[in-house]
Amino acid sequence: MYKLKRKPDGSVDQYKARLVVVAKGYAQQEGIDFDETFAPTCGMMTIRSICALWQLIMVGIYISWTSRLNSDLHEEVYVTQRHGFVQKGQETKV
Repeated sequence: MYKLKRKPDGSVDQYKARLVVVAKGYAQQEGIDFDETFAPTCGMMTIRSICALWQLIMVGIYISWTSRLNSDLHEEVYVTQRHGFVQKGQETKV
């Protein structure tokens, strides 16, 4: 499908083209919906919005995770080395 976008003075502003796919063309009936078309398209603004939303979600997860990692502990934590990683003379280091 081709379309001309015109400026208010009538001169050509843009040439636009898009692929139009007829959904369930076998189910159309002449005189009722024979001239209707279905064009699944996605604009750049939609893609940008989804990417921005995804970045906000990821930043929120990152901030939440790092705030927990860097927060002060108010209780005692006991940690030991894994079996096989203990070096001689450094048994008390973790």
